[in-house]
Amino acid sequence: MHTTAVRFSTWLLLALLLTGTLFLASCDSAEPPKGSVFETERASSSQKTGAPGAPGATEATQKTDIQVPVPGMVTMVDLGAKSCIPCKMMTPILEALEKEYANRAAIVFIDVWKRPDQTPLFGIKAIPTQIFYDKNGKEIRRHEGFMDKQSISAILEKLLKE
Repeated sequence: MHTTAVRFSTWLLLALLLTGTLFLASCDSAEPPKGSVFETERASSSQKTGAPGAPGATEATQKTDIQVPVPGMVTMVDLGAKSCIPCKMMTPILEALEKEYANRAAIVFIDVWKRPDQTPLFGIKAIPTQIFYDKNGKEIRRHEGFMDKQSISAILEKLLKE
């Protein structure tokens, strides 16, 4: 009886480890829909991330592309990852904000799994993290976790009025 329980426990442990490994592997291979703010092709060598007049939400893909906060603009930086569930939930929100605040505020996404060098620069402890800067480049507010569109819009509107 004892050996049967040990065998069962061993098989159960192996099955759980395999399931967890497969789950983590599938998270890394998940691809977002084309045209989302997570699309890496948007950032190019001729267009700096978040430059005034450029589309608001872009993914910073090269160290030279990252310019946060955007000089002279209210800026919201979302630090997350393509495979993070709350980050995926924020994709349509960031896309809507990009359109709504075009040429008024910069919305910047940085994938910290692709750009681990950015984590210490922003001092983040969890993803997603949203950081809001006023037009003078001063950090005004920081939030960890999912953030709904209304809350983000309220902060952006307040910063734009200042």
